[in-house]
Parts: sequence; C-alpha cells; structure tokens
Amino acid sequence: MKQYHDLLQRILTEGIVRGDRTGTGTKGIFGHQMRFDLREGFPLLTTKRVFLKGIIHELLWFLHGDTNIKYLVDNGVHIWDNDAYRYYTELCARHGIEAVDRDAFLQAAQEGAESPIAGYRFGDLNHVYGYQWRSWPRPDGRCIDQIAQAVETIRCQPESRRILVSAWNVAEVADMALPPCHVLFQFYVAEGRLSCQLYQRSADTFLGVPFNIASYALLTLMMAQVCGLEAGDFVHTLGDTHLYLNHLEQAHEQLSRTPRPLPRMRLNPEVRSLFDFRYEDFTLEGYDPWPAIKAPMSF
Repeated sequence: MKQYHDLLQRILTEGIVRGDRTGTGTKGIFGHQMRFDLREGFPLLTTKRVFLKGIIHELLWFLHGDTNIKYLVDNGVHIWDNDAYRYYTELCARHGIEAVDRDAFLQAAQEGAESPIAGYRFGDLNHVYGYQWRSWPRPDGRCIDQIAQAVETIRCQPESRRILVSAWNVAEVADMALPPCHVLFQFYVAEGRLSCQLYQRSADTFLGVPFNIASYALLTLMMAQVCGLEAGDFVHTLGDTHLYLNHLEQAHEQLSRTPRPLPRMRLNPEVRSLFDFRYEDFTLEGYDPWPAIKAPMSF
C-alpha cells in the first residue's frame, strides 16, 4: 500500500488548509490518482486495521439497491447511522415533528417502523447509492438498473467505452441524506482482465479512503468472477483529497509504520450472479495488520 502512504505524505507536505462543512478544517490537495494491480493481492491497508465486515456488508447493501440502514444495523454495521439520524432530524424540523432520540431511532429502524412523516420509514436515507445504482429513475416512470447493464455489457460488448455507473443524479442529489462522494466508476476489459476506475469527488483520506479502496477492489473481483474474467487494476482518481485537521497526528503515526504483505481475498467460486453474493462468500487470507489507530470522527 505504498500508493496510500505516498498520498498521505503528499497531503502533509503540499496540502492547503481550508474550511469545510463540518467546521473541523482540512488539509488537502486537489487531484490525485492511485493504481492497484489486483494480481498482487487485495489492497486492504496493513498499517492499521480496516473494518472489513463493514466494507462487505455496505457493498452488498448497495448492490441490492437498499437505502435504509436496517440491513446494516441488523449486521452490526453502523457507518451510516449518523447520516440517517441527521437526515431524520432535518425532516422532523421541516415537518414540525418532535424527533425521538438516537437510540429510539435506531431501534425503530431495526423494526422497520413507519414514522409520523408521510412516506418515511425510520432509517431511510432517500435516493443514495443503492437506488441510483439499481433504480435510476427515467422521465417515463421506469428505471434503469445500471449494475445489471454493466454486467451485460461486459459480457456481450467487452470493448465498449460506455461501461459506466453513476451515483450523481443532479435532479435528486440535494434531497439525499448524503450526496455521493464516490460518484462515478467505469469498467475496462483487455486481454481477459477486468479493470475499474473510480472518480471520487471528496476523499476523507484517513478514515474513508482505505475503506473505498477495498470496497471497489472487492466489487472488481466480484464483477470479474461473474463475467468470466480475471481481475486487473483498480484505479482510484480523487478530487478534493483531504485530511481532517484532527487526523494529522494519526496520519504521521501511520507513516511511521512499515506496510506488511497484502492479504488475498477468496470468493466462493460457485457464485455466478453478482446479486447472489452473501457475506459468507468472502474469505480473507493472510491479513496481518498493525493495530487500529484511534481517530475522532468528523461529520
């Protein structure tokens, strides 16, 4: 993961300090690219432990078109809880309804309960990633399954330059609980290998980027398997690439650690449809990371 360490060092050396929506402040750069050859191993950061369970469950959640946190909470993944609760409290304020506390909100989300707000279930995030990936709305009322289209195109027209999936729906982005950070990805087939390039508009380099690298590398492995291809490269292109100012010390600590060999990700070879994967179909081998580095969250 030298590419990631080089990015940390570049931000610390060249980064500009700016304000941000959270009020925390960032040090960052604009425009960076990393490339990971998936034949060399699974690009899961080894200089701190990464929450792989959350990565897998979130990706499966996206792929099933889900936009409610119930599935994640049921599986012990709480990475979307804060965004879901903030979105709920904003809706309550807009409708003049008193919000329940966070614990009651999460309990109601697990129960799949309807709220006093018409059309809103506790835990909904509106039309975030999974909806745009699987149900992009058309003007005629129908929808487009971008993921299914991508699979079909890879299989039938592998030299196409149009194998793209977008999460940035301009007409709906203002109403989402969180506008998508990883906004667009494209697949590329050459010499029997499937590669993927992601454009990420906003990159929380300490907390988020290791998660994003592993998630899209895993998606590439899954797509390659179901399309009968080998995995190629994952290319990660970043826009606003930043460290929060309260993560600088942790970034220096991470740079003091020597990367360890990359692990291997094994997928259940019996799975032939992208939408049939389950958590139990993934096995990580040889992962020996340094201990996790504690860092405050920024919202």
